[in-house]
Amino acid sequence: MGTSARTRVLISGASIAGPALAHWLGRYGFEVTVVELAPALRGGGQNVDFRGRTHLTVLERMGVLEELRALDTGGSPITFVDQDGRRLLHLPGDFAGGEVEVPRGELAQVLHRHGAARAEYVFGDSVETLEETPDGVRVAFRHGAPREFDLVVGADGLHSTVRRIAFGPERRFVRHLGYYAATWQLPNDGGLPADGAALNVPGRLMSVGADPRDPARAGAFCLFASPELRYDRHHTGQQKALVRDAFAGLGWRVPELLRSLDAAPELYFDSISRADVPRWSTGRIALLGDAACGATIGGMGTGTAVVAAYVLAGELARARGDHRTAFARYERLLRGYARGCQKGGDRTGPFLAPRTRAGLRLRNGLLNRRWVLNRMLELGKQVSSVELPDYGALLSGVE
Repeated sequence: MGTSARTRVLISGASIAGPALAHWLGRYGFEVTVVELAPALRGGGQNVDFRGRTHLTVLERMGVLEELRALDTGGSPITFVDQDGRRLLHLPGDFAGGEVEVPRGELAQVLHRHGAARAEYVFGDSVETLEETPDGVRVAFRHGAPREFDLVVGADGLHSTVRRIAFGPERRFVRHLGYYAATWQLPNDGGLPADGAALNVPGRLMSVGADPRDPARAGAFCLFASPELRYDRHHTGQQKALVRDAFAGLGWRVPELLRSLDAAPELYFDSISRADVPRWSTGRIALLGDAACGATIGGMGTGTAVVAAYVLAGELARARGDHRTAFARYERLLRGYARGCQKGGDRTGPFLAPRTRAGLRLRNGLLNRRWVLNRMLELGKQVSSVELPDYGALLSGVE
């Protein structure tokens, strides 16, 4: 294929994994195009955290760690209450947060800003077909003219279009874990504190808290148990209706939060699911981030995506664009690490919204014991890690 400087790479998806990969590939001299269905970078979404040596090492090598520290929310403490607002359980911010926690939308902006000068971004379009040829991949787009690339990377999330086209239907790779989650922004008209509060009833959780940096804003998050639902993932109105139906009739602040949902311009809504793809590449097409090994909430998917982007780009640079060698090394280095991270996502729904009253009482009773909470905090710091290659020498010839 020749040197990386002549290797054209299409990345599908401009959330987290895509911009992180574009950042690194651009620094190595690849010719990078990122295509994203949304008309612009997506804001909103839940806070995401980075923890442990592996995550922080990659962020430092990217040159974004200190910028993200400046955006750190300081963690997300939460108090669980009953329908009359009485306190049942309090969890400190470091229970679920990592060493750096930032809003997902702001993370996307930072990654995009650091790599945009070395990549072409195309918003409002998506991949329609992929045809692999002896010398590359011919790509047809929903709106733009067809183009040819040497390599294609699907960094387009749990419901990846690239994976569906090149690997097979989603049902073969994505397993529903029994819950749905949603988050949206709203005005903080009621003087909500920065510490979040959450109502729990069996199988449902609704929480809200003020933005720690902008007290005039607040964020709502909800989660509910449900078998797999049929709905249009691009139809916000349908998704809002599902949230309203799931939480109808509850007390506390739930009615006002459901009213705020009607005016919310953006809504994140998805199942809690995990993706398990037997091989992360086929021919000249590879998967990255949630498309390959996603776990919607609690599986450290954001940190895994950033680490995987670093390794995939580094291996492509080291192999001088030889995709066969690079894709094999990328998967060999990271598959075990990614599986270790995914395990946390399997427990998120049952922990946040136990399906029975007995389950709620058991969780609250255990975590109200200080020694149990301390032990859980210690376990939360024991995160998966992987020995990262240092690709720094490969940058000296191109930067």
